Amino acid sequence: MHTSATLILRRVDRLVRERLQPAVVPDRRPLELTAWEAPGEPVPFTEAAAQDYSPAAPGMAWGAPWSTTWIRARGQAPTSWPTADRYRVELAVDLGFTGSGPGFQAEGLVYTPDGTILEAVSPRNQRIALDRAREAVEVYIEAAGNPDVSDFGDFRPTSLGVPEAREQGPLYTLGHVDLVLRDVEVAELLADVTALRDLARELPEDSTRRAQVLRVLDTAVDAVDPDDVPGSATTAREVLAPALAVRAAEGTHQVVAVGHAHIDSAWLWPTRETIRKCARTFANVLALMDEDEDFVFACSSAQQYAWIAEHYPALFDRIKARVAEGRWVPVGSMWVESDTNMPGGEAFVRQLVAGKRFFAEHFDLETRDVWLPDSFGYSGALPQLARLAGAQWFLSQKLSWNETDAMPHHTFWWEGIDGSRVLTHFPPVDTYNSDLSAAELVHAERNFADKAVASASIVPFGYGDGGGGPSREMVARARRYSDLDGVPRVRMGSPVSFFTATQAEVPADLGTWTGEMYLEFHRGTYTSQARTKRGNRRSEHLLREAELWAATAAVRSGAEYPYELLERCWHTVLLNQFHDILPGSSIGWVYRDAEADYAQVSQDLESVIGEAISAVAGNGEQEVLLNAGPLPLRGVAAGAGSVPGEPVGEEVHLTRAGDAVVLENGLLRVQIDGRGLVTSLVHLPSGREAIAAGMAGNLLTVHRDVPRQWDAWDTDVEYRRVATELTEVEQLEVVANGPEEASVRVRRTFGASTFAQVLTVRRGDAVLQVDTEVDWHERQKLVKLGFPLAVHADSSAAETQFGHVVRPTHTNTSWDAAKFEICAHRWLHVGEAGFGVAIANDATYGHDVTRVRAPMPAPADTTPGPLPVTGAAPATLVRQSLLKAPLYPDPEADQGRHSFTTLVHAGAGIAEAVAAGYRANLPLRAARVAGEVAPLLRVDGEGVLVESVKLAEDRSGDVVVRLYEALGGRRQARVHADFACRDVAVTDLLERELEPAGEPGAEADGVPVQLGPFEVRTLRFRR
Repeated sequence: MHTSATLILRRVDRLVRERLQPAVVPDRRPLELTAWEAPGEPVPFTEAAAQDYSPAAPGMAWGAPWSTTWIRARGQAPTSWPTADRYRVELAVDLGFTGSGPGFQAEGLVYTPDGTILEAVSPRNQRIALDRAREAVEVYIEAAGNPDVSDFGDFRPTSLGVPEAREQGPLYTLGHVDLVLRDVEVAELLADVTALRDLARELPEDSTRRAQVLRVLDTAVDAVDPDDVPGSATTAREVLAPALAVRAAEGTHQVVAVGHAHIDSAWLWPTRETIRKCARTFANVLALMDEDEDFVFACSSAQQYAWIAEHYPALFDRIKARVAEGRWVPVGSMWVESDTNMPGGEAFVRQLVAGKRFFAEHFDLETRDVWLPDSFGYSGALPQLARLAGAQWFLSQKLSWNETDAMPHHTFWWEGIDGSRVLTHFPPVDTYNSDLSAAELVHAERNFADKAVASASIVPFGYGDGGGGPSREMVARARRYSDLDGVPRVRMGSPVSFFTATQAEVPADLGTWTGEMYLEFHRGTYTSQARTKRGNRRSEHLLREAELWAATAAVRSGAEYPYELLERCWHTVLLNQFHDILPGSSIGWVYRDAEADYAQVSQDLESVIGEAISAVAGNGEQEVLLNAGPLPLRGVAAGAGSVPGEPVGEEVHLTRAGDAVVLENGLLRVQIDGRGLVTSLVHLPSGREAIAAGMAGNLLTVHRDVPRQWDAWDTDVEYRRVATELTEVEQLEVVANGPEEASVRVRRTFGASTFAQVLTVRRGDAVLQVDTEVDWHERQKLVKLGFPLAVHADSSAAETQFGHVVRPTHTNTSWDAAKFEICAHRWLHVGEAGFGVAIANDATYGHDVTRVRAPMPAPADTTPGPLPVTGAAPATLVRQSLLKAPLYPDPEADQGRHSFTTLVHAGAGIAEAVAAGYRANLPLRAARVAGEVAPLLRVDGEGVLVESVKLAEDRSGDVVVRLYEALGGRRQARVHADFACRDVAVTDLLERELEPAGEPGAEADGVPVQLGPFEVRTLRFRR
């Protein structure tokens, strides 16, 4: 039996559907159409407008995947249309939109004949305001035939994610391109009715307020004359007005409605299409600002502004004017909304530096927040870096996606691994693409976990991911819900106003979250698209080398420092750290572009390094080894180039024992059995066996990897249930057996894939190096490389930016169990008192660390008595995730050749783990020069490491040095500069002075530095 409320709402729904929506546009006139199809990639307006256009009409098939069709529309409004203020003439465009939302299919940008951008059209924004529509109208529509690959229900592989998809047929059928007459009063009535109808659905069923709203709606339906909707619209609005005038109660939750358009810098489209998405969205936002003086829009990502400045300068000038007005608010402080799990420490710094510099230079504005609503978890290093960049607030929403555990706060202090704090807000509306519906507003208030101490929350509203942004309908809802009983008060405003008021309001004992904010979801993003992850890691370290040696050349020999080239390389690397590129969750086109980008970066930086070394040491025949790392390596000082000293320690011995091969060098004894597995790894100085009893290391395991959803994003815990251990060997051979090193090569196959590994032990080195080459041709399989270690570890330590994060190896709580796949940078360490093992890598981020135990033998009989003591202590299994190979959105992900280097350092503490990480990623570089290269500076003090040496961004020639405490303790050190400088200052990340660091002093004294655990310090040596 239906309630009266249900029946009333059905009446209202039918009124909206059959009477009000059609009556908003009482008349329309089709325009004369012609079209021109661009032959390849998009072209500028001036080029497109000069082409010969062919006749076109509604029903025309157009839009091969990734193609562009230009449509020219001409016509004039009928003189019979009314001219009263109540009516507007608009352009209505339907490109043949399908059911998907904005950003995932056809889109169009509308120009006037002189090239002025009006607005964009998309599935939910098909009308364009026209200033002079009473006269002759002519517009050009740049229609993008973007394919819809957003199959989030089935996650099916697609052939549309590459440029070659243009060879397929048209995707769309042109709908209409019309001039329409819009009845503003009917449109306002429609907005009134829908606002109250949606409110009624959210009010408590037995509330007086709901009954009153339903009665008014029922009366309004009667007031609308079905035969004369326009003539009865005003009367119906008068009926509704009292219900819309009931104010919210004192103390009602307040929502700061922030206009927003989350535009992924690449995802299910390439970056070249993101540029056009930005133009389309930004044009719509500017049009809304012209219509509503209270509308405020927040937009992140300096890269996207830079694209607009380059490709759409007139649009950029309009944005600058709105920024100056305060209604367009740049947010985020970063070059892109990057992933935060995988970018290295210095790269994360440059995200902030590049973003803040752009906003300062182009808008004379200092951003104060980090805005990352969609990144896949948040590094515990972020609070310190944000503060050092001049930001104090953080916003995200993604942890509302957690599969297992709910975050306990929405407004709280987030404390980083060094103790720095930022005021943080997770919008309780649980979306960054709100449409300001009553349902979402009520959910925001009910869900807000901190309502006892804070009175407001943010609701970012607007179509996002693929762009689109806020709509006129959303702004209309904001108006009606600004102070209406039954929903939170809605105020259109900026994040700055929200955070400023919230910081003044919250108590001193506001809740605090300490350390990383781990997303219990999307764990496969640490592994998908391995070539892009390798490209990122290699590029980060090449940039370190290039800046170090270029700075050395500039100071030592007066060589020109390549500012522009280095900045271009950094911007390329930072773009590809976007949270849908580096994590591996984009279409194939994106990864083709990324691999080409990394190849160009490598070529450019190798040239910089070669020229800088030649400038410092000259061209000659003396072979030296260059050490760009912060620690001495093989006798070469940090930041120096020299002839290495003679290796110390025993020579390497290789012996055979049956099928097994034993490699030994006085520090390490490694036994490799006939399966190519490491059955023993003894740290000889301590006598400790590092491999767990009865188990074997160097074990490759292939798991079935078919997640429940989000193929490239997710690795679900069920992957562990189906596994194949690769123990069969096709070939095992000794490939080196000399006094300096000994190596064994192992070859295996799995399905259509091959694995070749070389295991090496070197003289004077307590490290086993494993080089793995894979020719991979499987799909939806996860490959892991594991080492079961004879240590009883309750936790693991994994490198993150400028430090490490400790995570449990047990599953005591749901929070612990959820971390079954974790991210590590260059190293991961497990240990117990007095002994530990570090496992370093050169390109891997995904890991899992679990406690394992040899199976307990069954008792011999059932006679009562004490159980046998097995003596088997728990062991710790550390595994690297090498390859994942998902099908969606790129069915060719990870196919082909890959290489990985793994270093296993037995008897290692955290200091040795740090050293192994640098060694794996910054190997010594050989060069033939005329002389040695002396370091620009050196650091005396254990645990204080140099992460970056460069010249100052302001081109003053000052030398900037970034240091950090790497071991997690308080340290004192001295920094010695081997060049003339007048003074030294401590600066923020943007190289602005915070305090003097003192005079450089004599070489023996240096500059004193005191650092807390994981503290980052930037020193500027003024020359």
